[in-house]
Amino acid sequence: MGIISWIIFGLIAGVIAKLIMPGKDPGGCIITSLLGIVGATVGGWLGTIFGWGKADSFSLGSFGVAIVGAIVVLLIYRAFAGKKD
Repeated sequence: MGIISWIIFGLIAGVIAKLIMPGKDPGGCIITSLLGIVGATVGGWLGTIFGWGKADSFSLGSFGVAIVGAIVVLLIYRAFAGKKD
C-alpha cells in the first residue's frame, strides 16, 4: 500500500478514536487528526510486530490496532498538553 493510503487509514482511525473519547483537546481538530495518524501508524507498526495485522494490507485486526494506538497517543497528548505550569 502507498503512503497516502496509510495516511488516510490513520486519519480515519484518528477520527474514530476522537469519537470514542470526546472532549476538548488542547490542540484543536488539526492537531488531534495528526496525532490520530501518528497513533494509528505506531499502533499498526506494533501490531505488525506482534502478528495482529500486516503492514502491506488492511484488515479488521490492523484497523482495531490502529484505533487503539490513536487513542493511546491522544491520551498521552491530553495528559501532557493539558498541564499549564
